[in-house]
Amino acid sequence: MSSRDQHPQHQHGEPQETDSRLVRLGLVQMRCTSDPDQNLEKGVAQIRQAASQGAQIICLQELFRSHYFCQKEDVAFFDLAEPVPGATTQVLSQLAAELQVVIVASLFEKRTAGIYHNTAVVIDHEGKLLGKYRKMHIPDDPLYYEKFYFTPGDLGFRCYPTAHGQVGVLVCWDQWFPEAARLTALEGAQFLFYPTAIAWQQGESEENNQAQLAAWETVQRGHAIANGVFLAAVNRVGQEGELTFWGHSFVCDPLGRILGRASTDGEEILIVDCDLEAIEATRRSWPFLRDRRIESYQGLLLRFGPSDVKDE
Repeated sequence: MSSRDQHPQHQHGEPQETDSRLVRLGLVQMRCTSDPDQNLEKGVAQIRQAASQGAQIICLQELFRSHYFCQKEDVAFFDLAEPVPGATTQVLSQLAAELQVVIVASLFEKRTAGIYHNTAVVIDHEGKLLGKYRKMHIPDDPLYYEKFYFTPGDLGFRCYPTAHGQVGVLVCWDQWFPEAARLTALEGAQFLFYPTAIAWQQGESEENNQAQLAAWETVQRGHAIANGVFLAAVNRVGQEGELTFWGHSFVCDPLGRILGRASTDGEEILIVDCDLEAIEATRRSWPFLRDRRIESYQGLLLRFGPSDVKDE
């Protein structure tokens, strides 16, 4: 399940002394069962393994406690939801404090009767729940009927200061929206984490499957470049219903270069070192944030079409 043998250039075995600006990420790419307790147990074991390899910030995939249930609309699946904070965050908080690591985890949040969210939490190395991000962009496509389950997020785009860097979290469908990445970066994020559940559907051609995978990776590498940040996407693997989750979890640097990539079909723990000095160096050479014309972007507030402001 470890990617150590498959990606030796990014695996380091036992924790080693590193420069204070180096941050080691651990991405947990795994298969899920229909048993939430079993998935939580596996997630905990994988976090422990990542920590044993020196990972300081460890991220789990989207909705890691269950199968991806949004393939159909069934009110019974609301029983999978839980309060946040709640039982799972308590387990993860205790684990984070024990291992002295930061944990990013994606949960099905029950806010109150009838209001549910697709929520990611950030827990610091002392076990404190720093906050949560509620998925803002909710898809509604064949086999991705998320609008039936999830209320759109209302907490905005946020960044959390940790002992190992400024952590921003977005979730899956958010990956396709440059505005989400930009606003999170403007909050100060040095890392953009994307817990993910994206898959190929049955009956699609191999050419189309590979085109989708390439587009998914390319748009996210673009977010890293445009904002001068590190980006980590953490996907699941395995066959669930009519979906084959394509894994391919990866980390790229502020130039969009791939620092580590997992396989398309194997359970792995991807360990990648990120040098925070690269953010400053990249932004000095490519000062996109400096050159933004913020006074001219009113059109972004429109759904489509020209603004109402007349040329003078």
